[in-house]
Amino acid sequence: MSLTFADASARVDAYISQFREGYFPPLLMLARLTEETGEIARVVAHMNGKTPKAGEDVGDLELELADLLFVMVCMANERGLSLERGFERMMHKVETRDATRWTRREEAGEATGEGGTTTPALDPADEPS
Repeated sequence: MSLTFADASARVDAYISQFREGYFPPLLMLARLTEETGEIARVVAHMNGKTPKAGEDVGDLELELADLLFVMVCMANERGLSLERGFERMMHKVETRDATRWTRREEAGEATGEGGTTTPALDPADEPS
């Protein structure tokens, strides 16, 4: 399945438009963004050594990130903003401003494996014959 920002925006708008209340007011959406960010932080903490409270599960990072995305789409829709345009502008900013900020993998002698993980580049002498 492939989902564009426009698809997500339309799907969220179709859902919200069913209800008289419509989108939450901007400050309530900001509070929701903060709440969802906190839930992401809790899951990441649990995934990295913090023991959940009794009866609390580790959590679902994928779902929590999607919850945050839903609220961001709501905020953009309520304001008539394009997340696609905003994302393109942001990527242009980081791709130009930060183009030389970090060491590129090729410069560090690393290769990228599946899933974007970094693995050290193999020395030809270490390869099996």
